[in-house]
Amino acid sequence: MGVLNVTPDSFSDGGQYFDSGRAVRRALEIERMGADIVDVGGESTRPGSVGISAQEEMRRVLPVLKQLRGQIRIPIAIDTSKSEVAEAAADQGAEIVNDVTALSADPHLAEIAARRRLPLILMHMRGKPRTMQKKPFARDVLGDVAAGLRQAVARARRAGVWKSQMILDPGIGFGKSAQQNFELIARLPELADLGFPLLVGASRKGFIGKALGARAGGERIWGTAAAVAATILGGAHIVRVHDVAEMIQVAAIADAVANPRALASRLRTE
Repeated sequence: MGVLNVTPDSFSDGGQYFDSGRAVRRALEIERMGADIVDVGGESTRPGSVGISAQEEMRRVLPVLKQLRGQIRIPIAIDTSKSEVAEAAADQGAEIVNDVTALSADPHLAEIAARRRLPLILMHMRGKPRTMQKKPFARDVLGDVAAGLRQAVARARRAGVWKSQMILDPGIGFGKSAQQNFELIARLPELADLGFPLLVGASRKGFIGKALGARAGGERIWGTAAAVAATILGGAHIVRVHDVAEMIQVAAIADAVANPRALASRLRTE
């Protein structure tokens, strides 16, 4: 999953694709580089960020989605926690809803996913973006994440979302300490016991920078590569990344390590 932030203030590339024309070109570039999904978001959820209105979020993302219709072949995910934005984005061709609040901000989002049969990504976040890195962290991070995701699944099921539509995300970097982020990656197989596909977004995040000696976001590509490989080997089905071309190679090798027989079978047919 390639990241496309149509925002002026995202932690890694804020403002780089705020212009709709540049955003469209980047989405097509993400596709050409080999991504399977492009994740379009109009609201930054970095630590300390302040939310925006649904109207402003739609003003940012809908022109991009409109221009991409008929141009892009891979599915578009809309990264939003607002049902109004999800509905409008689906009207413009978005095929997946990615909610970083796991329905806690707007439970009606599940109704949109259910009615339109859209895959729904539910991500665990402890607290809210403005304060999530200031609040006390959970004593048992895996238990906290698993409990929160179970509650989100229950909310979605009550709204009519099928189990087969749901994907779970442990929310790396969202209300967790650096140590807890590494623990979650190490314990991904235990989260797989929840019975849903897993998405993990570790790309360029602060815990990687801390482990590398306070490196800035753009200097975390090799650390990101290691984290992406670890998540795939731990059972992640989707990895959400900024550096698509590089992480395509990482994913290919991690997949080969995880399933060498599948690689051998593919090579025999080529």
